[in-house]
Amino acid sequence: MTIAVVLLLIVVASVAFHVVNPWWTTPLASNWQPMDDTLTITLVITGLFFVVINVFLAYTVVRFRHREGRRVAPHAPEGRALERWLIGGTTVGIMALLAPGLVVYANYVRTPHDALVLEVLGQQWQWRFRLPGADGKLGATDARFVSAANPFGLDPADPAGQDDLLAPGDEVHLPIGQPVLVLMRSHDVLHDFFVPPIRARMNIVPGQVSRFWFTPTVAGRYEALCAQLCGVGHPNMRGFVVVEDAAAYGAWRTALPTFAVMQQARAAQAAQAAQAPAGGGGGARVDQGRALADAKGCVACHTIDGSARVGPTWKGLYGKNESMADGSTALVDEAYLRSFIRDPQARHVKGFPPVMPKIDLSDEELAALVAYIQSLGSPPAQAATEQKAAR
Repeated sequence: MTIAVVLLLIVVASVAFHVVNPWWTTPLASNWQPMDDTLTITLVITGLFFVVINVFLAYTVVRFRHREGRRVAPHAPEGRALERWLIGGTTVGIMALLAPGLVVYANYVRTPHDALVLEVLGQQWQWRFRLPGADGKLGATDARFVSAANPFGLDPADPAGQDDLLAPGDEVHLPIGQPVLVLMRSHDVLHDFFVPPIRARMNIVPGQVSRFWFTPTVAGRYEALCAQLCGVGHPNMRGFVVVEDAAAYGAWRTALPTFAVMQQARAAQAAQAAQAPAGGGGGARVDQGRALADAKGCVACHTIDGSARVGPTWKGLYGKNESMADGSTALVDEAYLRSFIRDPQARHVKGFPPVMPKIDLSDEELAALVAYIQSLGSPPAQAATEQKAAR
């Protein structure tokens, strides 16, 4: 009897919890209400089975409990009528679960012909965004063209890619009310581009192009997440999708640089950096280092504002006496930074996990990255010492 009461209490408490608890889905910012409806159907059907099965168990425990003088129930291993009911009921339940999802998914991959094309590139641990230019076509890409200056891997010889628009940073704007076809690629591991209020999402598998579409319906600034555990910097893999009116979107789009313009600017920047002193912190070299830190994903683990993340902050790092896990200390100078970046597993900084991967950098790129870190300042005491030494 106690078991039956416990089962009934579990059923009542579970149903009450789902009715009164506040964990409902957030308001939609797109056209995918059918996704929420499918979720509701799944919850109702599985909840109904949960209630029926547990109530039946409670009834069975009470109805067939042991009592003195009661004869044992006859042995009946087969019940064809019961089997037919179970098979029929299970079949109907599964169809009710699968059918709505299949309908929604069929619409999910059937892109409207007038959809705006947006490419999302996932890389540990950041998002990049590309849109077609005036020709309405995205340029061809290939992994052999990927570099710090060309993170999308666009083919420089493809005319269609010269006017492609590259969104700076981790933010992309979209016009309200227009369907958007999202094409997704990954440079390294499995990612998943997910904007929760929009609901739409899809795994991004290295070596293939994933896709989905949606129509933004509510203006706002929404955070984009990675919904697959993609490494130690996964929680910091954030971006933003800004939904706005057509005029604001047009102004933002007009200000975007094209691939051709970015290539010209980076070529000029590289030429200026090459003329700077080898260990200098010239403006061009620092700018190149800042671009490299973004291109290589360093900013996912290292901040420049002093806040803690997966790795040490770069603010005030240069010139600091860093404590190692083995109890030793090391002065963070140019030689330290060069050796650490080249072989990050050779040393283990105290308080931080030894998870930094090796990064393929040329000597010029390494010098630029070191110059950028150096430009972020030294600890106050160290800076004062350097000023006295200079006098």
